[in-house]
Amino acid sequence: MAEEETELSDKQKKEIAKWFLLNAPAGEIQYVAKDLKSVLNNDDVYDEAASEAFPVYNKSHMICLEMPGRFGDVLVTSYGELQGNEYLDPKTAQVAIVDHVKQVCTEVRPATDEELPTPYVEEYRCALEAEMLKYVSEAYPKGSCSVYCINGKDVEGPGNDFELVAVISAARLSPQNFCTGSWRSIWNIECKDDIQVLELKGKLQVGAHYFEEGNVQLDAKHECRDSTMFQSPDDGAIAIASLIRHHETEYLASLEVASYLNLPDATFKDLRRKLPVTRTLFPWHSTSQFNLTREISKELGIGK
Repeated sequence: MAEEETELSDKQKKEIAKWFLLNAPAGEIQYVAKDLKSVLNNDDVYDEAASEAFPVYNKSHMICLEMPGRFGDVLVTSYGELQGNEYLDPKTAQVAIVDHVKQVCTEVRPATDEELPTPYVEEYRCALEAEMLKYVSEAYPKGSCSVYCINGKDVEGPGNDFELVAVISAARLSPQNFCTGSWRSIWNIECKDDIQVLELKGKLQVGAHYFEEGNVQLDAKHECRDSTMFQSPDDGAIAIASLIRHHETEYLASLEVASYLNLPDATFKDLRRKLPVTRTLFPWHSTSQFNLTREISKELGIGK
């Protein structure tokens, strides 16, 4: 006799639901959540899974939410996370209170002095943010960026080190056309005043999902490093933005070559059997000899 199926516990169901939510492609978590809620048919299990998964998902995808009161947008990132569901927007010095499951900003309050960097650090942060906003507006039409101080925000003047992080988040969502895509990059900038050097460490992640009559996903990651001289706030910001532009443009070009230009020579070959049922090799070097119209006409006896 076949073994009886064991009913999953609520804890197991919650963990499975969390996995599906956390692995949803960019911009698709609400669709996944709707289906999960229907499949689980248990509001308590779903609510617990959603309350744990959505904050992690929102921060990892660095989603952009509109703040009420015409304050602009805020990026939901771990770098701007304060306490509870509060997230700092450095551009406006406002703190957004976020409902993670609904993915909306419900309230806004002014940031306190303790939550903001000193005027000395803010001068560097603000200069870099201005240059990054110029770059992002040119390179990512639907992109957003923020620059945070994550170490040394209490530094009062020269002679001490501090660290900034610039994050870029861009998404193009078109579920009605069965495709979504996202770009996320995180750039840590260590400002080492003692040796007059700015060290950059970048982490780039590109995601794409095409699901018309299928399910094809791209999840590419890349890391890089660079450095430049510690200069004045404006000159340093221009140098850093230029390096970021260079590395991201270079990676995008390499991604296009790896993913698209090499498809006929590598990927498509791997998808096809080495020897088809005819037991003859496919002439990849001379595919022009195959003409679909000619072959069909021959089979149907057209043109005789």
